[in-house]
This record gives sequence, structure tokens and C-alpha cells, in this order.
Amino acid sequence: MAIEVSTHPLVLDCLAGLRDRRTGPEEFRSLSRRIITLLLYEATADLTLRSGWVEAPLGRARAHRVGQEVVVIPVLRAGLGLLAPALELLPRVSVGYIGLERDESSAVARIYYQKLPPLAGKLPLLLDPMLATGGSAERALELISAAGGEDARLVCVVAAPEGVRRLEQSHPGVRIVAAALDRGLDSRSYIVPGLGDFGDRLFGTDA
Repeated sequence: MAIEVSTHPLVLDCLAGLRDRRTGPEEFRSLSRRIITLLLYEATADLTLRSGWVEAPLGRARAHRVGQEVVVIPVLRAGLGLLAPALELLPRVSVGYIGLERDESSAVARIYYQKLPPLAGKLPLLLDPMLATGGSAERALELISAAGGEDARLVCVVAAPEGVRRLEQSHPGVRIVAAALDRGLDSRSYIVPGLGDFGDRLFGTDA
């Protein structure tokens, strides 16, 4: 497994706004939609295609359409902020949900909800904006695998080396696409410098 960190100028511009502590919820949501759209371009660049023909206004034209169905799976709640762009961008898409809650004292993820559509033969695309300890992503990938999902991919905004190493050990075949690989985790298992609490900033619930 390798983490792919985007160097696209538009991704980096969005990331700067997301990192800025002065960015309010409305702008944070807008930047989140933009950055996930750009990261999805990279995460789906190798989708299989089916070839055919269409009748264009001035003649017959060769056409290529996405031939692979994608299942987008946001990790609740913060992953919900990344869902809408995926639904707009992907032509053949269904949605699953995994609810994980982190125990602040132990940083261990607890599953409180899951609903996944059939995954056999489809590409699972896991949306989790922050890959910190890797505990939430690891649990989510276990659920996806148990439901028959293969070749799962994780799209996140910011990742920490600790989380990447954990997934390398537990799910070595998983591809990670991110906007940044940060320095590491602090004593509370938050990513440094990170973005703060993504869900709180997204939904305007930070103190």
C-alpha cells in the first residue's frame, strides 16, 4: 500500500483555507466540497471503461463510459461532508454508511451504525477526512471486507504517519489518497498541524 499525496495547486489552495483557524463553517464546507472533488478525480483515475458509440450532432463518435460501479461509504459524522461531491461526480454510485465514534480517553473507535449495499464486484470508496491513529479506518475497512468488498480505497484530507503505518500492517492492499501527510499525532491523538476537529468545524459545533 502507498499513500498518494496530491500536489495539485487547487488541492493545496483548498487545504490552506481548511487549515486556517479563521475559516468559518460556511467557507469550510465549501472548501471541503472542492477538495474532495479534486481528490476523487485522483482516486478514480483508473476506473474501468466500456467503449461504444454515440450519435453526435455531426456524426457518429466513439464514446467511453465508466464501466465500474462505485459504492461511496462515508464514515459518520464527518464523512458526510464529503458525500455530496461524490454523488454529483460519479455516474454509477450507491451509498453505504458506517458510524464510528472515538472514545476521547482511549482514542479507540466504537461502531454504532452500519448499512452497506451489496459490494461484490463494486469499488468501495471510503470517505474519512482525517486519518489519525487509523483506528476508525481500520474498523471501517474490516466491515467492508466482511461484506465482500475488495480493492477498497480511502480518500481523506489529512493523514498522520501513525495511521498510515497502521493500515499498512492491517490492510496492506488499501490505496490511500490524501491532500496532506502531516507530522504526527499529539498526546490526544489529534493530527498536528492538522485541521482541528473536522466534524466540529464542518457543522459549526466547535466550542
